[in-house]
Amino acid sequence: MSVVREAYLAHGRGQSVNPPATLLPFADKPNARILALPAHLDGRWRLSGVKWIASYPDNVCHGIPRASAVLILNDHESGYPFACLEASVISAARTAASAALAADFLTGGRHAHTLGIVGTGFVARYIYRFLTGTAWNIENVVLYDINPHQARRFASTVCNGQLHASVTVAQDLESAVQSSDLVVFATVAPKPHVHDPSLLKHRPTILHISLRDLAPELLLDACNIVDDVDHVMRARTSAHLAETLTGSRAFVSGTLADVIEGMCPVDRSRPVIFSPFGLGVLDLALGKWVYDQAVEIGEYCTIGDFFDDLER
Repeated sequence: MSVVREAYLAHGRGQSVNPPATLLPFADKPNARILALPAHLDGRWRLSGVKWIASYPDNVCHGIPRASAVLILNDHESGYPFACLEASVISAARTAASAALAADFLTGGRHAHTLGIVGTGFVARYIYRFLTGTAWNIENVVLYDINPHQARRFASTVCNGQLHASVTVAQDLESAVQSSDLVVFATVAPKPHVHDPSLLKHRPTILHISLRDLAPELLLDACNIVDDVDHVMRARTSAHLAETLTGSRAFVSGTLADVIEGMCPVDRSRPVIFSPFGLGVLDLALGKWVYDQAVEIGEYCTIGDFFDDLER
């Protein structure tokens, strides 16, 4: 989490290059895609790289995770790549660290009467572990998934019942959201499916990780925090739809870096919604940290003849 926090602050201070992700769609697989996220981090890192991540939701039906990824790290002096890492875990961990960091700063304390998790897949598993692993006091957990078996499996294999008074599987999304003061959306929803403003009248903090669950009208009556304003306003996210609806970005209060730096107050008199598009600089920072740990303990594999000819 400290690595992700540093990367957010560096990005907020302009010590990064984070161009838009490049999407590779498929006509024969309309719900699948592969994304390339190039990025550069200056400051103490001085490295570049790219995450190549495939999202195939139908994988779940075959008993394998939805996403697979690799991360390439490039030396800034020569431009040569020096590492290739398996990145599905790096990606999930940076997403979870981002979510837990946001929860810390947006709620004002590591306590939730009820944590609601909508979408109980791989990313939700990491977010839960990051929250409980950073000493969050979560009295109750409520789970909802369109596949009830998946939610029950999450309850029995992921949740630590000793940490909570109760862990339950909700019969419907509405009851899960209404009963929770901290809500995580980690679905693969392609378009908004939550439209009723009364579901948020208790002013929860929402970690809108999957970005497309909430109707744009719900964002207009909330305190909205994002990771990067320009990045989140694309690809028909809920924030993008809200911008299209209003012709303005005024509904965004600020970025998480602004909140961390004390430059953006959090208005808890309204629902608080964190919508992170996912920045490649976070993958770079965390990937470099993983690389350094691997080198330190000798858990890495050198391919000495990877480059065929190094003589000019």
